[in-house]
Amino acid sequence: MKLLAIETATEFCSVALICDGQLISRGELAPRRHTEMLLPMCDEVLAEAGVTRSQLDAIAVGRGPGAFTGVRLAISAAQGIALGIDRPIVAVSSLAALALGAPDNGAPSMAIIDARMGEIYAGCFVRDPHWLMRPTGPESVGPPDHLELPVAAANFVGTGWETYKTVLSARLLETPLHCTGNCFPHAEMVALLAQPMFVAGMAIDAADVRPTYLRDNVALTIEQQKPGKFRAQGEND
Repeated sequence: MKLLAIETATEFCSVALICDGQLISRGELAPRRHTEMLLPMCDEVLAEAGVTRSQLDAIAVGRGPGAFTGVRLAISAAQGIALGIDRPIVAVSSLAALALGAPDNGAPSMAIIDARMGEIYAGCFVRDPHWLMRPTGPESVGPPDHLELPVAAANFVGTGWETYKTVLSARLLETPLHCTGNCFPHAEMVALLAQPMFVAGMAIDAADVRPTYLRDNVALTIEQQKPGKFRAQGEND
């Protein structure tokens, strides 16, 4: 299998290539430079593997949530490449990709991305034997003091934990098993999640891929704009 993955939903810009079992990647923490870096990174990993775009089986992309411009860039780039070579896309949750970076200790993993404006993007996942991250509930966005937290001990990863760990820690019933704040969704994790999804027939036509924003201030209803409203996936994305 040859699968190219793209992830730019946060400040970290990354691409990865699974090529017949080998994983090659590039990544850099580079706010506001994703547009100029993304396609050259794609070319670099393809060149290192000696693979052309036409030899790819599929494109994988982190569909968000995350920064609006970053999510749009990833989707647009993935669609452009996929449409150009008539290949499908595997859309992967950026929160699931982040959660995959937590230790495989049998506990649920809460992925939390700082969404700015006093809010966080969050999703809780459990790892299954097939390298898929299964959500325990809907992905959501809202203030950290309204986030529904796991009852049992869990792992916490992401910039949202780093920013709001004092608030979140005070609300936990159990001490976290693992906490890492300075980490981001990476295209390597997108690729690893996309591979079994592709085998399971979960790839879709490039034109049908949609970003997951969760928060769209222009489209919020009066009710959703009220302070303290925590919004789940599907309410306004």
